[in-house]
Amino acid sequence: MNQTNIWTEKYRPVTFDEMVGQQEILKRVKSLVQALNIPHLLFAGPAGTGKSTLALIVVKELFGDKWKENYLELNASDERGIDVVRQKVKDFARTKAIENIPFKVIFLDEADALTKEAQQALRRTMENYTNTCRFIMSCNYSSRIIDPIQSRCVIFRFKLLEKKDIKKRIDVITQNENLNLVEEGFNALYESSEGDCRRAINLLQATASISPDITQDMITMVSASAKPADIKVVLDYSLAGDFIGARDKLLDTMLKDSVSGTDIIKSIQKEIWNLQIEPSVKVRLTEKTGEAEFRMTEGSDEFVQLQALLASFVLAGRGEA
Repeated sequence: MNQTNIWTEKYRPVTFDEMVGQQEILKRVKSLVQALNIPHLLFAGPAGTGKSTLALIVVKELFGDKWKENYLELNASDERGIDVVRQKVKDFARTKAIENIPFKVIFLDEADALTKEAQQALRRTMENYTNTCRFIMSCNYSSRIIDPIQSRCVIFRFKLLEKKDIKKRIDVITQNENLNLVEEGFNALYESSEGDCRRAINLLQATASISPDITQDMITMVSASAKPADIKVVLDYSLAGDFIGARDKLLDTMLKDSVSGTDIIKSIQKEIWNLQIEPSVKVRLTEKTGEAEFRMTEGSDEFVQLQALLASFVLAGRGEA
């Protein structure tokens, strides 16, 4: 098992009550499981929000100790071709379940990575083996799943976890691992995770390997994100009209903290709303950062785009942009 996944697996919830967030989804899925007859399910939403965990909980609730014999999990991003659907999925789907439940369960993780041909073959399999098999699919973008499959599934849309929800899981881990996580450290952990519980746990594990006393600076160092104070200095320089000072400070921050251009952009976007400037100026600055981020994702040079962004901030500070 990958080193960074140890705590994620070790502290994965095993019952509905242990899961955090997504309360409305949990309530509806739990009622389906209690009826011992679930439809095909499609879990859509960002990474680290509990999609795979909920699929495992559903199977364990249905089959108890026999869940492994009645469950097939495939990661569609690794095995995405039509042959996988025709062979592995079809062979598993056509056999009856061992337990009293009249169907088996196939979990397709990252199903939006399946090719269109594989999805068409999957649609036929879902039609032909409904009596002996149920499908649970997870994806980041439901729009990449073809309409015929979507229409055969009950779709549940997951959202990023709130701060209080991630704190519940992190508290469980810190208590069991005898860690001391200060409030500022947790705030930095949540900011770095951006609502992704798996990322929060992995960051906590990586930081705990350095020291059991976890601080904000340690989280910032491990997550390779720019310190908010450094970004504020960059913004203050640029809005004051000092382009050279802003550029030098930005370059120093990127080299010192090993932060990528896209991560710098995200830090700038967050820090803009903490500035003591007019809301209309904040809107213009946010628009400029969005344009720069788009160009970076399209392959433009990061530092050139960041310099152009700082130059536009200088003009905005003078009221010229």
